[in-house]
Amino acid sequence: GYPNVGKSSLINSLKRSRACGVGATPGVTRCLQAVQLDGHIRLLDCPGVVLDSGDPPAAAPLRGALAPQRLRDPLSPACAILQRCPPQQVRGE
Repeated sequence: GYPNVGKSSLINSLKRSRACGVGATPGVTRCLQAVQLDGHIRLLDCPGVVLDSGDPPAAAPLRGALAPQRLRDPLSPACAILQRCPPQQVRGE
């Protein structure tokens, strides 16, 4: 799945304990981890994966692939977000 969508948090919720590390930035889960839920169910937690789709470089931060603090140019993703919004929504109408 995509980074930062709650894969590890869902496993922790089902397990009712902190079985997987979680965080607000991409890259907390660094390797595949098997978590035994009960005698018959094993869940796999894995790092988020974002495949190169040929989209412009500004699209990667929008998919959670890069931490906002690590962006060299934060304006490009912000402009990409604004281009997807209707003008009335941006103006607050």
